[in-house]
Amino acid sequence: MISQKAKYALRALAALARADSRRPMLIAEIAEQQKIPKKFLEQILLDLKHRGLVISKRGKEGGYLLLKPADEITFGEILRMIDGPIAPLPCLSHTAYRKCDDCLSEAECEIRHVFARVAEATRDVLFSATIADTLNEKNRAAVMLAG
Repeated sequence: MISQKAKYALRALAALARADSRRPMLIAEIAEQQKIPKKFLEQILLDLKHRGLVISKRGKEGGYLLLKPADEITFGEILRMIDGPIAPLPCLSHTAYRKCDDCLSEAECEIRHVFARVAEATRDVLFSATIADTLNEKNRAAVMLAG
């Protein structure tokens, strides 16, 4: 299960991707549009800024903009950044591998074999789905509702 923080980060990035790329969005604007608590959003955007995904501008025309194109920001990247390893078992983590305490042999572990397939399929989806895809999904849903 993903954290609320990761969910909000994805929603904030999607809002920035939908916005005019030349006009920064205010935190209050994103918070209201996405129903994210403003103080929590400030922390999230600061994290995303430190990680090079968004940029902030000060002053009258200030706010936040995407620093990377939306089609280069993957769900997997954001989830790993906010929530940590994307693995159902520590012995399957690409970024925080740890041998399971109760496992005698990874090669013979039936549980690991099944969850290895789950982890790989999950990574395939998460690291191929981008923030730009959320724009396409929203457009597709609007067409389906109208049609």
